[in-house]
Amino acid sequence: MPHTPEEKKRAITRLRRIRGQAEALESAIDAGTSCSQVLQQLAAVRGAVNGLMAEVLEGHLRENFGPDAVTAGDPAQTIDEVAALVRSYLK
Repeated sequence: MPHTPEEKKRAITRLRRIRGQAEALESAIDAGTSCSQVLQQLAAVRGAVNGLMAEVLEGHLRENFGPDAVTAGDPAQTIDEVAALVRSYLK
């Protein structure tokens, strides 16, 4: 999760863009837009969500394994948690 005010602002901006894309997609489907255009919009939404996921995942990795890691506890458990996140991201 983004922790600094700058990271939070960047994530919120991305989420608002994603929301706008989703609303445009809804309007396109409601208007009967061609499948190729709807698929293109779907790909754009997926790309935006993947970008946000990658950014949050990178922050998580840096927080847990970077030079200023704040993780306390079992490192193996932390690695298992991150591996599970990566697996869910790749699905």
